[in-house]
Amino acid sequence: MREQEVLSSEKKLFDLKRTEWNREFEQLQRNRLVMGAFRYGKLSIPGKPVYDRIGASIKRLEEYKMTGNDELLVDVANFMMLEFVEGRHPLKHFTSVDDGEHVNEKSK
Repeated sequence: MREQEVLSSEKKLFDLKRTEWNREFEQLQRNRLVMGAFRYGKLSIPGKPVYDRIGASIKRLEEYKMTGNDELLVDVANFMMLEFVEGRHPLKHFTSVDDGEHVNEKSK
C-alpha cells in the first residue's frame, strides 16, 4: 500500500473514532456510574450483591418505548457494561460473530 493510501486510511479511521461516539451520552453514563458507586458499591469490589441487570434493562427498555425518556437508555447501557464486567452468567464468554442479523430500518 502506498504511503498516501495508508495516511488516507489512518485519517478515515481517526475520523470514524471521533464521529462514531457521543460524548454527552458517555458523560451521562459516567455521572450515573459514580452515583451508583455510592449506592451499590464500586465496580468489581468483593462481596458485592448480585443484581438482575438483564431484567432491569428489559423493564427500562419497555418503559422507554412508552415514554421516550433517554435517561432509561443510559441506565440500560450502564447495566450492560456492569453485566459485562461483573456478570455471573454460567456460560459467560465473548465470541465475536456476525450472525447476519442486523438492525432493521423502521418504516416511517
